[in-house]
Amino acid sequence: MRYAVLVTGPAGAGKSTFSTAFMTHLRNSKRTANLVNLDPAANPDEYEPVIDIKDLISLEDVMTDLEYGPNGGLVYCFEYLLENMDWLEEELGGFEDDYLIIDCPGQIELYTHHPFLPTLVQNLQRLNIRVCATYLIESQFMEDKYKFFSGVLSAMSAMVNLEIPWINVMSKMDLVTANTQGDTGGARNGVRKRKDIARYLDPDPLLLATRRGEEANQGNPRFHALNQAIVQLIEDHPLVSFLPLDLTDTDSIETVVSHIDYTMQYGEDEEPKEPHDLDEGDFQDLE
Repeated sequence: MRYAVLVTGPAGAGKSTFSTAFMTHLRNSKRTANLVNLDPAANPDEYEPVIDIKDLISLEDVMTDLEYGPNGGLVYCFEYLLENMDWLEEELGGFEDDYLIIDCPGQIELYTHHPFLPTLVQNLQRLNIRVCATYLIESQFMEDKYKFFSGVLSAMSAMVNLEIPWINVMSKMDLVTANTQGDTGGARNGVRKRKDIARYLDPDPLLLATRRGEEANQGNPRFHALNQAIVQLIEDHPLVSFLPLDLTDTDSIETVVSHIDYTMQYGEDEEPKEPHDLDEGDFQDLE
């Protein structure tokens, strides 16, 4: 059985850095892992990808030859890949019983409504590859509750679009823990205090449910009904929760990897794995 993890999320979320740390962790655990680069604009450095979309088509060539912009060029590259899936299938043919880490581009529309990634997933599954996805957003989303919930909704949209086992990850948590040592009074709006972190990892829609009078004082009373509708949606469909990822902490990486393994039931001949528990002291018992 082959396994593939799609590393997805918006630009700047730390996908490539996570992919590198993921590779290092698996190899240090004496597990066979390979990096697959599906970002035609990326330049992986520490690990050379065993499969690289740039061997088929590069964003730079598309922008130069066809005079496309970055977003249009990336869409063209993915369309070209889907028209040439026999190339990818041939490239994948040499990897049996392997763990493939697939680093994806950061254009959010590829995950939320375009058919490109769902079609890619269907092709991978047709090749008898067990697939799951990780969706990363960075911890700075916790600095602004409206920005945070836009991230929650994009994660929810991507989950619905791809329809595969899914792990949401709050990346760059070392920045949060660094700011939660000692005096936290300097954190913007107070949202990065330790007692608030759990409300973001398991999104509490009440963070968004400000009082009508409070929004009126801010000059945005028309947003009250919209916010209430979003709150209701998240309460009715509690699909999104986040695992904290601190790449400076080996235990944090192990926690995320064990959840990914469990989601895909890695090693079907073995007993099903139980995910490594979160560090309750750091992120859950915060009252």
